[in-house]
Amino acid sequence: MKKKVPSPSEPFDYELAKQKVKEQLRSGKSLFGKDGAFAPLLQEMLNSILEGEMEGHLDEEERDAGNRKNGKTKRQLKTSSGTIEVTTPRDRLSSFEPEMVKKRETIMAQNLEDKIVGLYGLGTSLRDISAHIKETYDTDIFAATLSAITDKVIPLVKDWQQRPLEELYCIVWLDAMYYKVKEEGRVQTRCVYNILGINKEGKKDVLGMYVSQSEGANFWLGVITDLKQRGVIDILIACIDNLKGFEEAIRTIYSATEVQTCVVHQIRNSLKYVASKDQKVFMADLKPVYQAMNRDQAEANLLDLEEKWGRKYPVVIDSWRRNWDKLTTYFRYPDAIRKMIYTTNTIEGYHRQIRKVTKSKGAFTGDMALLKLIYLATERVAKKWTMPLQGWAISASQLKIIFGDRMSTDL
Repeated sequence: MKKKVPSPSEPFDYELAKQKVKEQLRSGKSLFGKDGAFAPLLQEMLNSILEGEMEGHLDEEERDAGNRKNGKTKRQLKTSSGTIEVTTPRDRLSSFEPEMVKKRETIMAQNLEDKIVGLYGLGTSLRDISAHIKETYDTDIFAATLSAITDKVIPLVKDWQQRPLEELYCIVWLDAMYYKVKEEGRVQTRCVYNILGINKEGKKDVLGMYVSQSEGANFWLGVITDLKQRGVIDILIACIDNLKGFEEAIRTIYSATEVQTCVVHQIRNSLKYVASKDQKVFMADLKPVYQAMNRDQAEANLLDLEEKWGRKYPVVIDSWRRNWDKLTTYFRYPDAIRKMIYTTNTIEGYHRQIRKVTKSKGAFTGDMALLKLIYLATERVAKKWTMPLQGWAISASQLKIIFGDRMSTDL
């Protein structure tokens, strides 16, 4: 049975309220939420505060101006302790602006809103959030209201996208996630490009999140320019998934940056053009290419691969040849750095955590709805990035030797 919250017009029975609190404490039940004894106390407290605010407002100056009390208005206020009825005093000149429960406010700010945003950030649908709030707090909050609450994240998203960055990032990884977004009644594919960086201290940070329908030199030039404007002076190594137009764009802004194309992506793309019956043998012949001790040995092994498979799979061999310079950048570095840069696995690990949150979604209602959820998921993931990467001290020393003053703390 739905608990009854006394009307503000009835005298409040403090003794009865105290008795209910004692009973719930003895039984181990929570005082808050659905069926909690705190709701009547909260209602009485808020109404008393509103009365006190009105008394404070009607000071001598207001009364001299002819202002005085002019009745009350009642409304339902949704809180984490249930839905309660508050009465806001009115004044004749309508100059009273309550602080505790503002005019037209229907949800007690922060405690319940924070819970709603938290559930949304876990990927919970608005329908399921509404059901959870109803079950837990005996309060009805519908989809339109929930959407308005989660929209309060939008300024945070924009501030986060524009925040200043550090001057140097030793390694950055770039990769994409694909989603469906509704636009003008049609479902469109959106590509979300994320940039994950490692700073001098070896700590990870998502530097940027960009939505685009297509990639190319112009798009990437805009992304790299954004990083520059937000304070990034230098990037030592950029690891990419053979992104179209990226190398051309980054050379325009960061001409000294080393670019490494993801070897794992290259292998996957190669296998698409190899018959299934040949894939096992082809992979065995390909391994000596990317697992070579140095670039010279890798080139010799690529020649052997071409001699054996070049006629049957010329497209595959040609792809390795065309991208060879970007595919072999990692051979210039010691093993610890090689392992970090020859593949985009680092950012793919971040993407896997984001997809845990977004996987239950169908088509998003718009680009910002998509960005809101990715932002909230990223904030949760980033809380774990408080320590440097394991073994970073050695890698940092090696980068210092290789890049010299570019690894300086005062660029």
